[in-house]
Amino acid sequence: MANERLRGAILASNLPLEKIAERLGVSTRTVERWVEAKDGRRPHRRFQYALANLLTRDLSDLWPDEQTSSAAADAGRAELVRLYPHRAVVPKELWTSLYAKASRHFDLVVYSGFWLSEDPLFARLIREKAQAGVPVRLMLGDPDCIEVAQRGADEGIGPAMAGKIRNALANYAPLFGVPGVEFRLHSTTLYNSLYRADDDLLVNGHVYGVGAYLAPVLHLSQVPGGELFSTYATSIERIWESSRIITSPQLDSEVAA
Repeated sequence: MANERLRGAILASNLPLEKIAERLGVSTRTVERWVEAKDGRRPHRRFQYALANLLTRDLSDLWPDEQTSSAAADAGRAELVRLYPHRAVVPKELWTSLYAKASRHFDLVVYSGFWLSEDPLFARLIREKAQAGVPVRLMLGDPDCIEVAQRGADEGIGPAMAGKIRNALANYAPLFGVPGVEFRLHSTTLYNSLYRADDDLLVNGHVYGVGAYLAPVLHLSQVPGGELFSTYATSIERIWESSRIITSPQLDSEVAA
């Protein structure tokens, strides 16, 4: 018996099946099978959450009989490698050691991430991974957007936030034009800075009134049946798709999208 709830949600979204499949990293035929629901077929748990998020529906709207299983809860706990009370106590070598192992995903989502842009080892890793064929995606905040201005006000540093972004871009100047390295600017309300290297993810929360270096950091590692990692990974893809490409750190010469 077909899942008419899912079919209706897909139609209402105006997203073609091909686009949904691309966003979820599956084949179009797989999405069709989820809709057909033959023999009770339904997506793996993490795809259920990703699909519900993509269609902006509650999980119970699409699969009303689906309940959170103890196995899924256990998997979620297994995804948390470690919780750090604030970024300042995360071992410095952890950031680069994780990126050094990247072979499929090398993603950075920040407003400025200025501290990391000053690290020559990080810059070297970007070059090495790009040369090895790993797509390097660096997403920084648009220094001219109101979201960055608001974050600066929230941290109590005002326009210095935009200045930090411009300084970070200046540090990255030698990396512009390197094949496989792409810079984009986003204007999202960024609730977390995200650092992804394949199946490892560092999530640096943003807390009102303090800088990100004083906010907690979650170290997550993707495990089968887990849902934490995929939630943040989906956020990375959404930010990537909504951001604009820049080809130079000299933003005054860029044409705004």
